[in-house]
Amino acid sequence: MVGSASNEPPRAAPAAALVTVVESEACHFCADAHRALVALAVDFPLVVDTVDIRSTAGHDLVARHRAAMSPLVLIDGAFFSHGRLPRRKLAKLLDQRFGAPIARPTRSGGTHG
Repeated sequence: MVGSASNEPPRAAPAAALVTVVESEACHFCADAHRALVALAVDFPLVVDTVDIRSTAGHDLVARHRAAMSPLVLIDGAFFSHGRLPRRKLAKLLDQRFGAPIARPTRSGGTHG
């Protein structure tokens, strides 16, 4: 029935995903992961925490999750990946958690000729 009140309380929006990136110096996979996270943050609520692998916290996280390559990426404290960030896998996980992002119009760069 249109316009009827529901007895259910409104659902709260899911909290932002905490993405922890444990990175090493001069790591091209780390730089790539940050670019991917910036792009995904346009469509999904993300909080990105960067941890240096040389710090005590970084060393402990790498040891705990047995990451063989940088960056180590955790989502809400749980292991997600190490090495090159699997963008499609992350986008799928975020889509399942937050719903599909709103389609944004593409910008036209003009015409040639």
